[in-house]
Formats: sequence, structure tokens, C-alpha cells
Amino acid sequence: MIYEFKGYKPVIHESSFIHPQAAVTGNVIIGKDVYIGPGAALRGDWGQIIIEDGCNVQENCTIHMFPGVTVVLKEGAHIGHGAIIHGAVIGKNCLVGMNAVIMDNVELGDESIVGALTFIKEGEKIPSRSLVAGNPGKIIKQVSDEMIAWKTEGTKLYQQLPKECLETLKPCEPLREIPAERPVQKRSYKSFGK
Repeated sequence: MIYEFKGYKPVIHESSFIHPQAAVTGNVIIGKDVYIGPGAALRGDWGQIIIEDGCNVQENCTIHMFPGVTVVLKEGAHIGHGAIIHGAVIGKNCLVGMNAVIMDNVELGDESIVGALTFIKEGEKIPSRSLVAGNPGKIIKQVSDEMIAWKTEGTKLYQQLPKECLETLKPCEPLREIPAERPVQKRSYKSFGK
């Protein structure tokens, strides 16, 4: 659902897909080819949220801030299932892993990767191409060319998903049997390191 708040209506590019079970409220600007999954909450009531082109915010993510703060997801940012971004700036082509928490005034450098379940405390400045993991999050190494190539390929799948959802996603009644000619999924994606 899309909600106006105190005169602010979200601005969403027509090529982006916001799942009907997501909530986008108030001062939110969403660029091109962005995917916002079901259960995601982007609440621009106390400040602004800017989601640049090619980002994805997956299922059950929360994006919010303290009053007067702007949250920015720069181009190609990839926010994994259940992550929380509170008052932070996420650099270009970053990956934030599932259920990670990125706190206020964090600046996550371009092409960084944050591991699943990582907690990055308030005010941290993470240099570009950092691999961060743990609670509290610590830089454990630099992101290699191979790792960023893997991340970029994964994000491309999500950059195609808005168009596919806009064209084919619709409510339906379930089938009660598996059809003999059920379509085969044609996508494949290798896990990193395998």
C-alpha cells in the first residue's frame, strides 16, 4: 500500500514494483527498476527515504529514521530479507545480508557486503569494498573482484523482477494437482564460493 503522510506522497518511478503487501509511507522517492517485496515497510514520516535506481528491498525489511534524517540507498543496493536500515546511507552496489541491522548515521561505502545477522552500530563509517560481519559488525576483509561480480549478478535478477511482476503477478486460486505440463524454472544462480 502507498500512503500519503502530512502532505507527502511517495514518488515512485513507473518501472518499479511495490508489492501490494508492502507499506510505503510519506516522503519516499523510489527510482527506476526497484523491487520492494511483501512485508517491507518504508516509513518516510519523520524524514526522507531515497531509493535510487536498480535497488531491491526484500521481504520484511524496515527502513526508517530519527526526525530530520534522510536515508539513502544508492544505485544497485541490495537489501536482504528482514534487514533493518535506520537512518543510514548505503553505498552503490552494496549487499546488506538477511536480518542485518544498520543503525543511524552509518555510512556504508560503495560495493561493501554486510553479512547476515550483522549489527552495525550508530555512526560507523565503513570504507568502500569492505566485508563486514558480526555483532558488533567488524571489517573482516576487503571485498574481492570475484565477490562483487557475484553480488552484481544476483542484483541483476532483482533488477529484472519489477518488470516481470508488473507483467505477470496476479492474485489466483491455487491448483489442486500438479499439471503434467508445469513450466520449468529457467534461471540459475551459483552460490558464491562453489
